[in-house]
Amino acid sequence: MSYSFEESEELGLLRQTVRKFAESEIAPLARELDETESFSTDLTRKMGHLGLFGTVISPKYGGHGMDYLSYIIAVEELARVDGSQAATIAAHNSLGAAPIYYYGTEEQKKKYLPSLCDGSSLWGFGLTEPEAGSDAQGSKTTAVFDERTREWVINGSKIWITNSASEMTVGLTVQAVTGRRPDGRAELSCLIVPADAPGLTRRAMKGKMMWRASNTGELYFDNVRVPQDALLGKQGEGFKIMMETLDGGRLSIGAMGLGLAKGALAMTIKYAKERKTFGVPIAQHQAVAFKLAEMATRIEAAEGLLYKACWLRQNNKPYAKVAAMAKLYCSEVAEFAAREGQQTFGGYGLMKEYPIERFYRDAALLRIGEGTSEIQRLVISRYLGC
Repeated sequence: MSYSFEESEELGLLRQTVRKFAESEIAPLARELDETESFSTDLTRKMGHLGLFGTVISPKYGGHGMDYLSYIIAVEELARVDGSQAATIAAHNSLGAAPIYYYGTEEQKKKYLPSLCDGSSLWGFGLTEPEAGSDAQGSKTTAVFDERTREWVINGSKIWITNSASEMTVGLTVQAVTGRRPDGRAELSCLIVPADAPGLTRRAMKGKMMWRASNTGELYFDNVRVPQDALLGKQGEGFKIMMETLDGGRLSIGAMGLGLAKGALAMTIKYAKERKTFGVPIAQHQAVAFKLAEMATRIEAAEGLLYKACWLRQNNKPYAKVAAMAKLYCSEVAEFAAREGQQTFGGYGLMKEYPIERFYRDAALLRIGEGTSEIQRLVISRYLGC
């Protein structure tokens, strides 16, 4: 197995393009959107027009046909400036469009994917419930098949669902209990649910500590009816589809962690070179210089681990274990970099005027979303035969 550590000219151009967009279009609005908890449809559509929707999806369905590393670098560059906008893109691509692309019928792909690739629509991933987070098999939401009308009737609720309650959201992939297996365990299946389905209530969640400018929603299903062909994949394969989708999603969360850490390091270096104490820039004090050196070293290691996982995926090699490692390590490096950066800023690091304060808050979710750090360690340990 071999892979190059040299970034191609094409990847370099992509990185520069997304970075320029993030710094010119997102950075000036990030603080205001965070303070007002506002989801920006304008920025989201601009990111879609930039080519950040449907990144890895085939052009046959309106996608851009990128490789996985290209997509991950795009998410990384967004997170380098703002976690909320990066979360919108990461959730839409990895959790929204991906299940339809990888598990949908040809008819489902042609029906849904074009609008999920052109920047006009968002899609949600309905897995988590109030009593089913890390225990994803504990879903209580049910889907009962009505033989008379040949429809699935869905009842239950979901929570913490990114991109589920915005005006741009056109649909959701929902895990529900569709029966019982011979051993008594729940049979879980995935269903495609239009956002405007009668009986579906979507409610935006406010008061978040982090990702305040991303759309997070609660969903309530009251006898929501969808046709028989709304089943995504085969009946009873819902948990498998959801878990395989999360494997890919962990790479995008890893990218968000890496990008956040790089952004925190860049702003901390800039501040440390400008801020003076005892007659010299604080970057020249060993206590601060050592912080910067440690941040840079951990970021370098995180990048290598994440990019290796991407290389494995795009070369059709087993990648789930390394994806869990990358998600775990990148999220913890993000927290470390944000904390050490904030410490370097001192009192200013506690003020909203400085982005490091927002980065410190945003880093918290990376250890929880797409499987907590504890769950990642459990996944990794199982690959080790424990």
